[in-house]
Amino acid sequence: MIDFQVEGRVAVIRLDRVEARNAINQEMAQAIESAIDRFETDDDLWVAILSHRGPVFSAGADLKEIAAGNADALWTERGGFGGIVERERVKPLIAAVDGHAVAGGTEIALACDLRVATRGSKFGIPEVKRSLVAAAGGLVRLPRVLPPAIAMELALTGDTIDAERAHELGMINDLCEPGSVVDCAMELARRIIANAPLAVRASRQLVLDAPNQTDTEGMRAAGRAFSMIASTEDAAEGPLAFIEKRPPVWKGR
Repeated sequence: MIDFQVEGRVAVIRLDRVEARNAINQEMAQAIESAIDRFETDDDLWVAILSHRGPVFSAGADLKEIAAGNADALWTERGGFGGIVERERVKPLIAAVDGHAVAGGTEIALACDLRVATRGSKFGIPEVKRSLVAAAGGLVRLPRVLPPAIAMELALTGDTIDAERAHELGMINDLCEPGSVVDCAMELARRIIANAPLAVRASRQLVLDAPNQTDTEGMRAAGRAFSMIASTEDAAEGPLAFIEKRPPVWKGR
């Protein structure tokens, strides 16, 4: 169901239910949640990439489970749909899509902090075509990463958007050629892990919280984060490395 590999400070998590287009069933949801648990609790891992085996990132919910009345089994208590869309996390997670990510697949990608995709990949929330509602975050998060009119169009028509257009509109961070998506995501991960991990995590949370705050509230929250990070060993290492003209050695404490 899940392939978990470690490359330095980066965890590479691949969905591996190829025979079902990586659709989410109960076992898959639990496996994703367990992989996120492993990543979050390992102090040596600073960034994760969520990718897939096969030509489809994820087709979303396993419709056989829904037809059998087992829709609740696709949610976990902490993670929500797929064990991830409502999961509280502190470390950066990059979605790496090489193919179609539709319905719950798009919602899983949107639950990640950053997204890279290959040319020709497609995203969409086609639930209305099956008299369903995208209930795992698509209707909430799409308007945050796409212009509202485009998000509304996707929600009402159920049509897909290709990665090239999604990149132009800001939903996708990087485009790459088919077959190279994990390498592309790894390059983005390396740019992140070059920085102090505690400062990265604090900055991530501030960006996530910003849409629900006034400017004053956001700056006060940033000030509290600044004070917290300033007392860490890494905060002393950063200026010292700059003065000594050498790369910093981050410890994550």
